[in-house]
Amino acid sequence: MAVDSSAEEAALGYEQARDELIEVVRRLEAGGTSLEDSLALWERGEELAKICRRRLEGARARLDASLAAERAEDEAEEE
Repeated sequence: MAVDSSAEEAALGYEQARDELIEVVRRLEAGGTSLEDSLALWERGEELAKICRRRLEGARARLDASLAAERAEDEAEEE
């Protein structure tokens, strides 16, 4: 049974996804796996990369919102 990717994304933190992605890349670079296993690893790596990218985009959005709020407070104080 396949795991729902949105449920998996919610369950995996950035660090977990990154660490698993590093392991996938290590296994692919080491070679010695069948074509089918290599393709499965590649697909898993793509999913993990998406999770990492979304986590980083979310963190960036939170930072941008925080900085915008801080700028707005500074501008309000100056008036």
